[in-house]
Amino acid sequence: MKIICIGRNYSDHAKEMNSPIPEEPLFFMKPDTALFRETNFYYPEFTSDLHHEVELVVKISKVGKHISVKNAPNYYSAIGLGIDFTARDLQKQCKAQGLPWEKAKAFDNSAVISQQFISKEELDLGNINFSLSKNNTTIQSGNSADMLFHIDELISHVSKFVTLKTGDLIYTGTPEGVGPVQIGDELSGYLNGNLMFSVKIK
Repeated sequence: MKIICIGRNYSDHAKEMNSPIPEEPLFFMKPDTALFRETNFYYPEFTSDLHHEVELVVKISKVGKHISVKNAPNYYSAIGLGIDFTARDLQKQCKAQGLPWEKAKAFDNSAVISQQFISKEELDLGNINFSLSKNNTTIQSGNSADMLFHIDELISHVSKFVTLKTGDLIYTGTPEGVGPVQIGDELSGYLNGNLMFSVKIK
């Protein structure tokens, strides 16, 4: 199982990061050791600027390569919610030196994932509301309609380069509002009003 993360898939997030809007999907990967399904998340000692990025997550249900946009719906059946945790200080350091920044994104437990996934048959894929609250205050909210590249396009593009396998997860990008978390914070993620996960920062 691998975790594929899409970058800058919401224009307002690209703008808040002072980054250009991409002309094609951008993606990077996290190892399976990044997956986190627990309640208590322990703040990593190697960063002092840990940021939250809430994202819709697609679970791949069938092996595929060179998948067309038209056939992409055959390769997933459920949608979940997650957080792509980012050590923003490490990422900035790496970018400034022109270095890869996996250590800022791919560290252990950096990919929060909901226990529950919702069948795509129960969802309007072009109109999925999702949000993240911190200490009961909403800090990020998004809708799948605002994606620059929608789910089928993402699957098609990624599969040109990487074979998708059953159980793979695609984190589809975060809306604007990313920001830091601190020890003592509680993060809760919602999809169409349904609580999908709750994480306490220890």
